Amino acid sequence: MSTNHNRVAVVTGGSRGIGRAVAERLAADGLDVVIVFAANEVEAKAAVTAIQEAGGRSHAIQADVADESAVKALFDMTEQLFGGVDVVVNAAGTMVLQPVAELDLDEFDRMHRTNVRGTFVVAREAAGRLRDGGAIVNFSTSVTRLNLPTYAAYAASKAAVEALGPILARELRGRDITVNAVAPGPTATALFLEGKSDEMIRNIAGQNPMERLGRPEDIAEVISLLAGRGRWINGQTIYVNGGAA
Repeated sequence: MSTNHNRVAVVTGGSRGIGRAVAERLAADGLDVVIVFAANEVEAKAAVTAIQEAGGRSHAIQADVADESAVKALFDMTEQLFGGVDVVVNAAGTMVLQPVAELDLDEFDRMHRTNVRGTFVVAREAAGRLRDGGAIVNFSTSVTRLNLPTYAAYAASKAAVEALGPILARELRGRDITVNAVAPGPTATALFLEGKSDEMIRNIAGQNPMERLGRPEDIAEVISLLAGRGRWINGQTIYVNGGAA
């Protein structure tokens, strides 16, 4: 990897939850970080402030990840701010849980627009813009292996993301750019914990041999490796779930 410039990361969905933990970890690793948010500017600015107060450089940019014009503008602005892009983390995503027979197809389309189209749009722009020696990290989910009722549409969207990685990795041959996906298990974010009883959370936590939920920092640790020194990991989906699947 080139060391004659500060490395720069773009993290979609970086204003909260796992995405924010990833943004803060990459900043702690010494990268300049652009936090991409869809709507919640307050949380995005709070994430930027946290990074800056810890001594890092960060900026928040609003963009619809499924809109190719907005994503092009996002990369343009990042290059203007920090000189280039080296790492892209596609953490933006949404989840709809419904049995197939009751699936709201409008909600299905909205989810796939973010999870599938959004990931592909950002990856497409990244493929043409990343500096050599860079990394693309996409987000899948461990539920692609668990066959859980109501998760079919969500799991299908993430299976599409998994299919992207090894193919794009081969298309980027010769540029030393890695493309991988992480597939978290249940992780203790506000979004995950909302609406769940203590008993339900204990039951979910007990499904893996570590007997706890994942923490956003657990996922960020793996992404730090993939974005940095893990150069011999390429075209893979890494399940980060404490052994649940």
